[in-house]
Amino acid sequence: MTTMHTYIALFRAINVGGKNTLPMKSLTALLEGLGATDVSTYIQSGNAVFRHADDSVPIATQLAAAIGEQHGFEPQVLLLRREDILRACERNPFPEAEADPTSLHLGFLAAIPPAPDLQKLASLKKDNERFLLDGSVFYLHAPDGVGRSKVAAGSERLLGVPMTDRNWRTVCNLRELAER
Repeated sequence: MTTMHTYIALFRAINVGGKNTLPMKSLTALLEGLGATDVSTYIQSGNAVFRHADDSVPIATQLAAAIGEQHGFEPQVLLLRREDILRACERNPFPEAEADPTSLHLGFLAAIPPAPDLQKLASLKKDNERFLLDGSVFYLHAPDGVGRSKVAAGSERLLGVPMTDRNWRTVCNLRELAER
């Protein structure tokens, strides 16, 4: 019997400002064409939850290439397993920030940063901001909004690895979809 794994695909820079347009119906069809089942998408900015039988195949690479063939651009795709998103939620170091879910962001990193410049990040933060790097997840509580946060603006560069960021509300909704 084939074991099915639940994945969460996080896309960078799709459907933002009218660029790199990818309709969610097309994304669903592409995933199904790669062998995914039970595909659900969440908001237009590029989040998908699905099941797939083979975890040895580079699904993210195949998906980016398929999007490139059909839509003319290859987005960066970060693939998480169900366990990854559950662990990220359980380990949230700022549970009191969950009351304002748009102020709490989780940056999912492509790898554990080998030499993050946390000292420089700390020098950028406002007094009311907090952050924590936990393996391949970067937690940021920015009560004034990430758009105004110098930590948010510099985090990927100073961590040194590709990152895609979601607010707490989105992470919780993706977790809920993955648990179904």
